[in-house]
Amino acid sequence: MTLLDHAPSAVPADAVRLDAPRRAGRAEGAGVHGLSVAAVTREERLAAMRTGELGSVHSWELVTAVDGPGTRLTVFLAGCPLRCLYCHNPDTLAMRDGQAVRLDEVLARVRRYEGVFRATGGGITLSGGEVLMQPVFAARLLRGAKEAGIHTCLDTSGYLGANATDEMLDDTDLVLLDVKAGDPAVYRRLTGRELEPTLAFGRRLAARANGPEVWIRYVLVPGWTDDAAGVERVAEYAASLNTIRPGAVTRVEVLPFHQMGRDKWAAAGRRYELGDVEPPSPGLVERVRAQFRAHGLTTY
Repeated sequence: MTLLDHAPSAVPADAVRLDAPRRAGRAEGAGVHGLSVAAVTREERLAAMRTGELGSVHSWELVTAVDGPGTRLTVFLAGCPLRCLYCHNPDTLAMRDGQAVRLDEVLARVRRYEGVFRATGGGITLSGGEVLMQPVFAARLLRGAKEAGIHTCLDTSGYLGANATDEMLDDTDLVLLDVKAGDPAVYRRLTGRELEPTLAFGRRLAARANGPEVWIRYVLVPGWTDDAAGVERVAEYAASLNTIRPGAVTRVEVLPFHQMGRDKWAAAGRRYELGDVEPPSPGLVERVRAQFRAHGLTTY
């Protein structure tokens, strides 16, 4: 299915038309094509980023079937505090990997697709990198989208959840929360960081009376995150959020590991450690999904 299958009359002539990628990966983005890059000095850039007038944007793309419901305009922000061994966007890890793009440029692009969003139940998704590396810019993007009546989604590891203000969360309809491992030691080896900030952020989302819908994402990496006990910890955690606020977690996505980002590591001059890891078998994927379903969680 392509974007054009949804609402051809609503798509601007210069839209980025991408086939819907499989859940295991994504189609190649369009960089910042269509967005004007700001010609500013380093000092001007830093000052404008502090106020959220400017963001470091790696790329954007229009996709279906991923990053939330309907057709999404996904904006990838540069910079991430995690160093996930399986990262399929290693070219977004540093803030310098992005281009300086003004807030009004991105919002103008978002508003161009209002017809598509209405027709498909879609909206804007902020991803990365890690969105919460640029919390002011992200918050202003979410606010602008909500003012236009557009569905909003935040794709995050939750590690920098403390950077998300209550006002930002008020403007967020959906959070895609990446829980990368259930065992703190495995999480540390896999990402270079601690697990607890992610868990705390999820509990904070669930504790909000009118908080955003939450989708838990779990990347299944053979030899790393396939241990039944580790999966069970994540499943129990996801179910516990529904105890805090019934219906908080509406979906779990088990995403099979893939090698689609491997070439990006070489291009970025980074050492890739999972070159010998094979994708999980269908049987393993189903076993893990069954563990989540056993806790009453809608799982894909």
